[in-house]
Amino acid sequence: MIVRRHEDGAIVGFFNLSQIIRGDLQSAFLGFGAVSGYEGRGYMTEGLVLVLRRAFTELRLHRVEANIQPANTRSIALVRRCGFVREGFSARYLKMGGRWRDHEHWATYAELWRRQQRRS
Repeated sequence: MIVRRHEDGAIVGFFNLSQIIRGDLQSAFLGFGAVSGYEGRGYMTEGLVLVLRRAFTELRLHRVEANIQPANTRSIALVRRCGFVREGFSARYLKMGGRWRDHEHWATYAELWRRQQRRS
């Protein structure tokens, strides 16, 4: 999913759901990125709300997970704002830029998302 600004259609970020597993899990991993210069304006929050709505309704997923480097405070704030909870820490989880990087494991699930929607 491409996130575009309403006023002029400028691309401000993207989201993807990958490794969708059906059957007993009904889960997917969330990937995302923002375009520099558009941060702090709510575009990514609005986009993630739409992605989660589609994931839990149309795609009928049970769970969406995200793995985020601990120093990436903006991404952690984004998923936390959208109802994800920190479930753990994985040392040297993913090789990026030639180095193994630590990641925090964040997730949300359909029932939690629905409860939060009722409160909004």
